[in-house]
Amino acid sequence: MTKHINVSVQQLKRAVAVREEIEKLESELAAILGGSPSASTPSSNGAPKKGRKMMSAAARAKISAAQKTRWAKQKKGSPAVAVKKGKRTMSPEARAKIAAAALKRWAAVKASNRKTLAKA
Repeated sequence: MTKHINVSVQQLKRAVAVREEIEKLESELAAILGGSPSASTPSSNGAPKKGRKMMSAAARAKISAAQKTRWAKQKKGSPAVAVKKGKRTMSPEARAKIAAAALKRWAAVKASNRKTLAKA
């Protein structure tokens, strides 16, 4: 979809001059404030500028060193070999209680002349 705008050559020249003046003022403002021009300012083709924020090598090295320190601290605190849990056993009293309950259930089944535990 292209727009056809009826603009004279003189109007185009004026628009270019205004754009150049805006860019000059933005760079001057950035120099005064100690920063770079806004990333949202349109580039020469009219699209907004896109880019990544730059990080100094010193800042990158500082972050890297801090992360390596965190990893070393984490490795030091954790055990090297996973501890295997022992097999769980049931106490003799618990086994006797379960066996007694099972005998009681089967006695009730046999007393009612059924062959399974399921209720008919």
